Amino acid sequence: MVSAAARSTTAATLVFIASVLLIAPDAPLWCVAIALGAAAWRILVAIGFIAPLKKFPGMRFLLGALTAALVIAVAVSFRTLNGLAAGTALLLVMGALKLLESRTRRDDGIVTGVALFMLLASALATQSLVRVPLYLLTLWGACAAIALIADRSGALAPRAALRLSARALAMSIPLTVACFLFFPRVAGQFWALQRGEQASTGLSDEMSPGGISKLASDYEPAFRVRFEGRPPAQSSLYWRGPVLNDFDGFTWRRMRSRQYPAVPLEMSGAPFRYRVTLEPTNQRWLFALDTVDRVSKEDAYQSPQDRQLSVPEPITSLLTYDGTSYLATRSTGTLPESARRHETTLPLDRNPRARALALDLRARTASDADFARAALDWFRTNGLEYTLEPGVTTIDSVDTTLFDTKRGFCGHFASAYAMMMRAAGVPARVVTGYLGGEWNPVGGYFIVRQSDAHAWTEVWLDETGWTRVDPTAVVAPERLTRGISDLLADSLPITSTFLRKNRWLNQVQLLWDGASQWWQERVVQFNASAQFEFLRKLGIDSPSWQHLGWAFAAGLIAWIAWISLTLRRGVARAKPDRLGRAWIRATRELARVAPARAPAEGPMEFARRIGWHRPDLAERIEALASRYAQLRFGREASHQDVASFEREIRNLAV
Repeated sequence: MVSAAARSTTAATLVFIASVLLIAPDAPLWCVAIALGAAAWRILVAIGFIAPLKKFPGMRFLLGALTAALVIAVAVSFRTLNGLAAGTALLLVMGALKLLESRTRRDDGIVTGVALFMLLASALATQSLVRVPLYLLTLWGACAAIALIADRSGALAPRAALRLSARALAMSIPLTVACFLFFPRVAGQFWALQRGEQASTGLSDEMSPGGISKLASDYEPAFRVRFEGRPPAQSSLYWRGPVLNDFDGFTWRRMRSRQYPAVPLEMSGAPFRYRVTLEPTNQRWLFALDTVDRVSKEDAYQSPQDRQLSVPEPITSLLTYDGTSYLATRSTGTLPESARRHETTLPLDRNPRARALALDLRARTASDADFARAALDWFRTNGLEYTLEPGVTTIDSVDTTLFDTKRGFCGHFASAYAMMMRAAGVPARVVTGYLGGEWNPVGGYFIVRQSDAHAWTEVWLDETGWTRVDPTAVVAPERLTRGISDLLADSLPITSTFLRKNRWLNQVQLLWDGASQWWQERVVQFNASAQFEFLRKLGIDSPSWQHLGWAFAAGLIAWIAWISLTLRRGVARAKPDRLGRAWIRATRELARVAPARAPAEGPMEFARRIGWHRPDLAERIEALASRYAQLRFGREASHQDVASFEREIRNLAV
């Protein structure tokens, strides 16, 4: 049989293991291995499979040296001890050391506390909906472990501890809701701490032939967009990202040093308002629809020369922001001469055939706008093929695409078109981003996936200013209304293709994505403005921080009152001890003929003492005491037995 001490140690260690597994994806492998190894050793000691460590001279010094070594190892791995990632790693190894020296219930309590802190770290690192049941189960287990640690008698079974902790957690739900709705939130997020580096995903600030086509096989979401009101047509969903303005003949790059004054822009038509939920990218740029007018993120910066949005720090967690964009714009000024030089620069010794073609087309047209249309017609009529497998290219990538293979992806065509524009003296640049998106009817928003990555060209025309020209639209017109996975059936992995083609599985996926998006928008992103909006729905026209405080105080008082009433009802529902009351009544009656019953005096001993003082009552009192002992300590007394005993006591006369 497992002892009470071993039971509490095992419970604390199991909760520690659960917390380690939750934080494992965000922690170094060596830290996770140390923590799990120490936990496994502790469980084997608790069940008696191996002997515990015995104290020996110098043990404290050894543990101190090991602690210092692990702290240094964490500091070297992260180059700091500050931040969520480094702090989590340090918590893992320190918890492992505590397991090695754990011997008492107090130590078990500390291990459980460490597990709860790791659970908090995991929740700060990842707030996805799929993690919520795991967090709740671990929290439930931690509460049960605390109950077992507190029970020194060993009478509390694990199942009883689980029931007790479940009841306690259920009673805390109203307080949790009150805290969530009304506890004042400070600006930003509490979990916006320094994080470890994560793998970069999605678009980068440079584009080589085939660079964007690598994303076509990635079915993961890049971001989600919910529009206020009716969204634009599918063919108008150009999501602007990095703008590339430097070309070496093979690769387009963004040169941040090339800046020039913004050209005044006139926006027309109805604005589109939307909310973007951007997945972590470890990059600094944001995505917005076409020409963005403003975004809600205060630290967002919009480059004046190309209207690219960016933020100061890499995006390492889900980011939500609101945007307002226009689809129709017109420049009302002229392009500065410095900008014209920057946006027409080309290497003179690269792509000679494409350069000759551009100069020939420009010589036969009357204006830059006519030349742009003529070049687009050339793309349309010369047998170019839209494909993910364009073949091997050369250092003169544009010549290879246009004249040799005649095959390419959006990046190939955007690069070739922009190069031809520059060759003829027309300012041009490449814009990368995403095109389209999958409509989720469950949640009412668009899912823009990595496979929707796209590249197009912007050219400067004196009549309109910077104008979007998408050469892919003339090579593969259906790309404007259909995704890559629909056009190129073999672009996605087998699992993603099977998921899309299976209608039932695709519907389940959309349902889950809708639930996850609701969780992000309504729970994770529930901020101070959302709190004030909730107060308005409650009838407060001009909510303030004071209203939040009063609402929280009211919720707290209501919860305390409910808890008090619940506990009182629980006590009131306890069955009265009729048998004990009847016996106490008898002992009080018999105290008239003999000294009162001592607290430790049993019923038979008390009856014998009464018989010594009153021999005439000896037989009756002894029978009465025997009856009480049988009902109290024998089988469960029935209602009739207790009622009969009560009548005997009432008929007792001394």
